Amino acid sequence: MSLTSDFVLPRTGIKIRNRAVLAAMTNKQSFEDGTLSDEEISWLLRRADGGFGIITTAASHVSPSGKSWEGEMGVWGDHQLSRLSELANGIKERGSIGLVQIFHGGLRAPRSLTSAQPVSASINLEKGVEEESRELLDSEIEDLIRDFGKAAKRCEQAGFDGVEIHGAHGYLISQFLGKRTNRRKDRWGGDLINRSLFLREIIECVRENTSEEFLVCVRISPEHDVGITIDESLELSKILVEMNIDILHISCWDIFSSATDDLESKITITSRFSDILENRIPLLTTGSIWNEEDGYFALSEGADLVGVARVAIAHPDWASKLGNSDYRPSRAPFSPEHLLDVELSPIFIDYMRRWKGFVTDGK
Repeated sequence: MSLTSDFVLPRTGIKIRNRAVLAAMTNKQSFEDGTLSDEEISWLLRRADGGFGIITTAASHVSPSGKSWEGEMGVWGDHQLSRLSELANGIKERGSIGLVQIFHGGLRAPRSLTSAQPVSASINLEKGVEEESRELLDSEIEDLIRDFGKAAKRCEQAGFDGVEIHGAHGYLISQFLGKRTNRRKDRWGGDLINRSLFLREIIECVRENTSEEFLVCVRISPEHDVGITIDESLELSKILVEMNIDILHISCWDIFSSATDDLESKITITSRFSDILENRIPLLTTGSIWNEEDGYFALSEGADLVGVARVAIAHPDWASKLGNSDYRPSRAPFSPEHLLDVELSPIFIDYMRRWKGFVTDGK
């Protein structure tokens, strides 16, 4: 198996030109109404030019109530369609598959951005949020599920190949999956089957609103402090593999690490998922991949696709240079001038200054 070899998604027969995936990354370059800016489009198209098999957009809220940060792209209104189409067509013209990551911030969607109290599976107050969230009503949950479906339909209308449903990193879907943040007593809470109902209904609604050829990827956190454990995530993967999805994306943060319940064994999280899935669905893994050797390690642990984030910020041609034995992508810190040269806007560069050691004049 090679990082540079193409990969055919079994459900649709769609061919990806290589195993390299640009993972979704916050960059804060969109306008206040969720429409894409020239800068955000340029940043993504530059990575498509750089050879990535799949280009994933930044997290995009499906409802005005789900916005989590300034400069976040949205897919909730038809006013966003024109620029979405421009991006989708540009990705396609460059030979990449384009996915929009769709999500809702839940308790992490502050009133300062949405003008409303944040919502969640239950009443929750997390470190770093502005205020306590309120518990969603059953009818509101159904409305949000429909919002995901409408957003996916809009993405297909714009010309994207598919969506990635963002069920990771502690946002609303994670808040339903987590035991700690979901303490409901109704059909949306309790055991894993009930806590995963929100995600499963979203998948079904996305499928109902899009064509059979439209790709659906689901991203999950194998572990998270909202109350998501590795054992339940492995069980969730068994549930998801029976649904009509195309890729399962596990967000490992560090592909070389074991789960917290199994630190002594040295068995990686990717390997554990691969063993459970038994090649029934393509597995995408991400976390601390920087060079080609890291990518091959991910494949050797059972991944079919390899996602990168920070290395692609500084090295937009990372994917096209795979297979070159002399290629050693330099590591951070990077100068603002270098980042400007690789299609980061001043806003994006300023955001990356918050990442310790990434920008020469950052923290």
